[in-house]
Amino acid sequence: MKDPAEGRLSFTEMFELPVAVDLRTAARALGIASTTAYRLIREDEFPCSVLRVGRRYRIPTNELMRALGIEDRPLYTLDLELGPDSPGAGF
Repeated sequence: MKDPAEGRLSFTEMFELPVAVDLRTAARALGIASTTAYRLIREDEFPCSVLRVGRRYRIPTNELMRALGIEDRPLYTLDLELGPDSPGAGF
């Protein structure tokens, strides 16, 4: 069985998300399997609000980030991921 955290979103990818994401993307950000995410929704235990649009689920990105403990957007996500001593940082 595949490790659910294996395809986890990077720090930079998190800040490039649109206003709302699909359930698979949210599950990937949380490091859980999509089947677990569906179960949590059914049990009303998903860690942030879930919007139902037709037959699909959408998760507001700002709430997803809050659930992950990310409160504010950094100004330079690329710089933070590369580090201060990396080539191209701070341009």
